[in-house]
Amino acid sequence: MSLFLIAAFRADAQWQEGPFDTLYVPIIIEGGDTMTYGALDMVLVWGRMSADQRRAHREWTRLRNAVYVTYPYAKKAGFIINDVNSNLQGIVDANKRKKYLSQREKELKKEFTEPLTNLSVYQGKVLMKLINRETSNTCYELVKEYRGGFSARFWQTIAWIFGGSLKQDYDPRGADAEMERIVQEVARMYGHAS
Repeated sequence: MSLFLIAAFRADAQWQEGPFDTLYVPIIIEGGDTMTYGALDMVLVWGRMSADQRRAHREWTRLRNAVYVTYPYAKKAGFIINDVNSNLQGIVDANKRKKYLSQREKELKKEFTEPLTNLSVYQGKVLMKLINRETSNTCYELVKEYRGGFSARFWQTIAWIFGGSLKQDYDPRGADAEMERIVQEVARMYGHAS
């Protein structure tokens, strides 16, 4: 037993106080108890999505893909319509206006017929909304202005058969808020001013 006391005394005699003796740790007092406290790094926990969440994710992905495909066409349509309107202001003669519109129509058909016919019906609906966003006119109003009322009603009927409407408005703060967020994302990515 005396050997144990001598060993303990001897070990204590070798200990010297130094600058690294104390560890400062954060504490938290919970119900009168003082406990050490440490914050862990953020951890992402992935669970299985419910059926509603999977459906919403599929719909969002479909919309996002449709916007990515159609937004460049909508931007181009807005530019072309503004260009046509500015050129038509300088043409007073009705025959010259008709000739100019016919010439532009041929150019547009040559450039856009193939890519636009490859769009799905859903992408076409998204494109109509984006054209309304870019021009502040519905597709019905644009067709009526450039092709006449009969043509506008004809194409409205065709759109209706496929579950769409040329008269659909774009509501960035309401029904189309998600589409607007995606458009803003695309605009930032391509450096377009929206």
